Amino acid sequence: MDERDRHAAGMKVRREVLGTAHVDKAQSKLNDFNGEFQDFITRAAWGEVWTRPGLDRKTRSCMVLSTLIALGAWDEYRLHVRAGFNNGLTRDDIKEVILQAAIYSGVPKANHAIKEAEAVFTELGQVPKLL
Repeated sequence: MDERDRHAAGMKVRREVLGTAHVDKAQSKLNDFNGEFQDFITRAAWGEVWTRPGLDRKTRSCMVLSTLIALGAWDEYRLHVRAGFNNGLTRDDIKEVILQAAIYSGVPKANHAIKEAEAVFTELGQVPKLL
């Protein structure tokens, strides 16, 4: 696959995972500073890694969420909580990822991940029920 094919494949997966509206918004902000970075992540992350056959998208989403919790990368985490639903994750799957991350990344980060996930659920009209 050449660079153009990898970019096209990456853009297809990126749209399927993140949603067309998000990708269109990012594309509308391309400029001479961020354009090469956007091209790079489209080819490398989305066109190279996310298109590999070794893991399904649901598994990849779980791994991404766990990594983003560990890093404390909350903007990306919220984006990928939303994207997880496009990849077949449920709220219960996301809860399990957070519980797993609590052990390996720390309770404070997992506690914050719960808060961020609940905010995304609320935005999506999936408000968790009070106990």
